[in-house]
Amino acid sequence: MMKKVISLICLFFIICSCHSDQPFVSVKDGNFYIGDKPYSYVGTNFWYGAILGSQGEGGDRERLIRELDFMKENGINNLRILVGGDGADGIPSRIQPTLQKEPGVYNDEILDGLDFLLKEMAKRQMYAVLYLNNSWEWSGGYSQYLEWADAGKAPIPSIDGWNTFTTYVQQYAQNKKAQALFSSYVNDILTRTNRYTGHKYTDDPTIMSWQIGNEPRAFSDANKEAFAKWMSDIAAQIKSLDKNHLVSTGSEGKAGCEGDLNLYETIHSDPNIDYMTIHIWPKNWGWVNEETLETNLQTAITNTKAYIDEHTTIAQKYNKPIVLEEFGFPRDGLSFVPGSPTKSRDGYYKAVFAYIHENMENNGRFAGCNFWSWGGFAKPVAEHVFWKSGDDYTGDPAQEEQGLNSVFSQDESTIKIIKKYTQLLKK
Repeated sequence: MMKKVISLICLFFIICSCHSDQPFVSVKDGNFYIGDKPYSYVGTNFWYGAILGSQGEGGDRERLIRELDFMKENGINNLRILVGGDGADGIPSRIQPTLQKEPGVYNDEILDGLDFLLKEMAKRQMYAVLYLNNSWEWSGGYSQYLEWADAGKAPIPSIDGWNTFTTYVQQYAQNKKAQALFSSYVNDILTRTNRYTGHKYTDDPTIMSWQIGNEPRAFSDANKEAFAKWMSDIAAQIKSLDKNHLVSTGSEGKAGCEGDLNLYETIHSDPNIDYMTIHIWPKNWGWVNEETLETNLQTAITNTKAYIDEHTTIAQKYNKPIVLEEFGFPRDGLSFVPGSPTKSRDGYYKAVFAYIHENMENNGRFAGCNFWSWGGFAKPVAEHVFWKSGDDYTGDPAQEEQGLNSVFSQDESTIKIIKKYTQLLKK
């Protein structure tokens, strides 16, 4: 009996110690704060964290611990993470295993993995931005909710073409049934209790922000009003369930708002949106290509600063922080090999990180970034460039070449730059 009592006492202290005295991230006077200290950061995207934390397919807790330790050692304490994918496994270009198999039917192994991940992040005083939906096919998202809402079979861009896909997902902004399915999912996730810590998600300071989705879009001018209303409704729903955490959109900025900066402002002026987000993709947006990664690097940097500035003007107007939470740059020669040269990427990263530091020194609104993305100790398979079941997860989703934008542990020059700026931003 005494042994049982001692075991229960030990379990109680383990649960309490996982939560520690970690404060919530808050926004005050247009800046992030942790407790009474301003918070600016260089973080990363770690979308597969919950999968890696699971004990089922794709799970590798030994690697997860190694990744978190390595990131922490190098100053990375902010991770942008997908809660989970939607729909069936085995769909081309979709990550697997998914979390939500059918509306409201969940793969408990992924939820267990998310619980474990948050517990381990809390031990290391790390913060999570958890996104709940996705405009793109690689985790289900819009297209899967539409299919569940009887809008027809969801097209796959790599098979059916991008025009077919974007025409299909245009329906989401005005499809009430698809939106209601997502709303139920939001309720289910936000009201969860972590089985390892015993804490409700809404009471867990490890979560910095609930994010509506990855790159939410209207996909047409006709959808702008309906899209803005949906974003506002979801933000209000999240705030009604959770008074402790920040809420963000996951927006790319003007590029994700049909080129309409006014739409971006409308969405982010909402009082339930605590800070603003943007994404920047120099290669995808045609600022560089495989042959001009080095020669057009300065053009990419100039365009990046201009894009940040036009959105920061809006952030200044509403006195909200702004985060560049996705940006990527290929390694030299468009190589996918871990440890291969990253001269141009390093130059681009330096420019972004330095701009955050400059803003911090001058009390600007540009408060942080999450580079895309973390490959860490993954070992891409040389025989094929696109992900297949059983491969390591890199930072590149299934529809992209594995290693395209990933930062691996062997990328020593990049890791050195990251560590330098994470230290500077602590001062």
